[in-house]
Amino acid sequence: MITEIGQGLSGLEQLRAFIASGQRPGIGDSLDFDLVDVREGFAAFEGVPGAHAYNPMGIVHGGYFATLLDSACGCAVHSRLTAEQAYTSLELKIAFHKAMTRDTGRVRAEGRVRSIGRRVAFAEASLIDGEGRLYGTATSTLLVFDR
Repeated sequence: MITEIGQGLSGLEQLRAFIASGQRPGIGDSLDFDLVDVREGFAAFEGVPGAHAYNPMGIVHGGYFATLLDSACGCAVHSRLTAEQAYTSLELKIAFHKAMTRDTGRVRAEGRVRSIGRRVAFAEASLIDGEGRLYGTATSTLLVFDR
């Protein structure tokens, strides 16, 4: 989707064009979250956890946390890429700080690039609610490569 919307644009320009298009990838539809902010080395996603993301114990599944945190880390790195580069996650480490339910309300995953080189990038992200309570954190290692 990004390359269709932003062919020939830098990573940051692609992400801005994606937000402006109002489109969502399938995972955003499935888990009901959106890319809401992007700057150089930064990306933020927001969503409202609900029963659609519950595990059998009646709380939000860890995969919901992981998806938002991975997306924030990945798009933060994407924002630093040229039009000729792409990335993929190599490793994602998550810490769960607090359980979420449908009563949690809107949450925000904010990702930041810690360092980026020719082939590898490192990013981190935090998942917070509207009151600033921390629900999860992640660190990510990403492979940077030519398209």
